[in-house]
Amino acid sequence: MPKPLIGLSGRRRAGARIRGFPPVFVDVEVDLYIAHYAQAVHAAGAIALHVPLDADPADVVPHLDAVLLTGGEDVAACLYADRLREQVYEGVDPFAEHAAGFDNDTDDTGSVAPMATLHARDGGRAGQAGDNSSATSTVPLRDAFEIALLDAAVNSGLPVLGICRGPQLINIAAGGTLHQHLPEHAATEGPPDATPHTVTTTEGSQLREMYGPEVAVNSLHHQAVDRLGDGYIATAHSPDGIIEGIEHTELPILAVQWHPELMTEALADPCFGWLVEHAGR
Repeated sequence: MPKPLIGLSGRRRAGARIRGFPPVFVDVEVDLYIAHYAQAVHAAGAIALHVPLDADPADVVPHLDAVLLTGGEDVAACLYADRLREQVYEGVDPFAEHAAGFDNDTDDTGSVAPMATLHARDGGRAGQAGDNSSATSTVPLRDAFEIALLDAAVNSGLPVLGICRGPQLINIAAGGTLHQHLPEHAATEGPPDATPHTVTTTEGSQLREMYGPEVAVNSLHHQAVDRLGDGYIATAHSPDGIIEGIEHTELPILAVQWHPELMTEALADPCFGWLVEHAGR
């Protein structure tokens, strides 16, 4: 039986943003995919396919068995600002990778680029105008692409795993919101597999079955799920009550706020086993 094919999202940067690139590549666009995601997927028994932002999800998803929405920069607040009960965070994203030599989808002036038009969907989901009209919102290309990829996966019945940025985007797409800034969760010091806190899973949940009542996790985020979107339940929380895991009540969609692909036991982490198992169904 062929191994399942798992589509992984990534990010795009200008060559100028990557330290060590020759000057000739300063204006060349580069697609970046953190290797740990693919390594964990391969260890779980599947094949990872990096899906570029140029691809039409409607064309790609029929060839896939599952989708993994990876971590990265903040999801654009314009997608859910009208639903917020907090002020939109306008500070610096501590995980925008400026220090790593590439930028958080901005040019030298700080303006967001590239952009894409995301059409509003039914039910007050991402891109929906506050008056529930059929207006469109202009959002960063990656946000628009990943929401379209999520929609295509859901429509095809594919399992979806979200990591870090993943649960945030999934929740926004379902009409939810995010906590805007949680600096105490942005553990920028120390190795990425450090475990500054634990999360408690909900009895009867998929995460409880996978991890047991409690699991020590890394914490590489400064935003997190606040109000849940339609169809989702919170199934893991940090000691301060922040949502660290969500699951869909009916669909095979699971998402965690920590980075299991960076943990010491990443190649045996149950998140990737869950994804591959459901991909083979």
